[in-house]
Amino acid sequence: MDFDQLHTFLEIVRLKSFSKAAVTCFRTQPAISAQVRQMEQELNAALFERFGSRISLTAAGRIFAQYAEQLLDLRRQAQDAINELERVPRGELVIAANEATCIYVLPEVFAVYKERFPGVQLHVDRSYGSRVVEAVMDNLADFGLTQLPVAERRLQVVKVHTDEIRLIVPPDHPLAPRQSAACQDVLDYPLLLPKYGVTRARLNAWLEPVEDDVRISMELDSTEMMKRFVMAGLGIAFLAASNCREEAAAGRLRTVSLGPEPMIRRLGLIYRKDKALSKAALGFIEVVLDNVAGREAKVRQAQIVP
Repeated sequence: MDFDQLHTFLEIVRLKSFSKAAVTCFRTQPAISAQVRQMEQELNAALFERFGSRISLTAAGRIFAQYAEQLLDLRRQAQDAINELERVPRGELVIAANEATCIYVLPEVFAVYKERFPGVQLHVDRSYGSRVVEAVMDNLADFGLTQLPVAERRLQVVKVHTDEIRLIVPPDHPLAPRQSAACQDVLDYPLLLPKYGVTRARLNAWLEPVEDDVRISMELDSTEMMKRFVMAGLGIAFLAASNCREEAAAGRLRTVSLGPEPMIRRLGLIYRKDKALSKAALGFIEVVLDNVAGREAKVRQAQIVP
């Protein structure tokens, strides 16, 4: 039984005529009669009583007419809700990202997004490195923000942020005056390293020439903990420059570029290529890109103004 049959049935009830219902439904009268017979067979009950050219509903027909009206009304409500969703999106989006991204990137993006799409709930899945990719691939998250490159070809990647991984030291540290530091320069100091993730893998590669002499003091999973521990003199760490910009500006930390070449970090927004994007999801991409454009404009302005 489908909605078309329900509509046909209710037209017969409204017009009290098979022939008139055939006209309004753009069907022949035999086709209308066939639809009614199919419904009666499915319900195992007669819906109409026929008295020559006159018809009336049976007891079963009267009951069924009430439910048929409710079903068609629910269909209209569902269609209206979907149409409204296109105009004023609702629902939820799940974004997978690491702690630093949650703190330093997402708040501004979320604030703008909530202004544009107040009916959409935003949820953060705090993940690291490959787990962000896994969350998106497993449909546990609609979007992910992670370091590039991403090898998974089934993902669409949008570059959203470029940063530099730098050595983080207290302002009075011997390495603080340096413009750059090589891996040999950190051997005399205890290191605070991230437990896992893309940055840890890149730091392992950078430290590989001196790995036998490296002093790893602690492995931490929090950017904030790293900064606090460095300021407390417990060791030196490696963080994205944007994640400690406030502390560096206030003189509580110094950042030193890694040598011989700076370690550039590229952040990307990822989502599945085969996933249909709702208006809410497309809006999130738009807000992220607007945020990126705004940051780049501020950087260019800062470079122009002395």
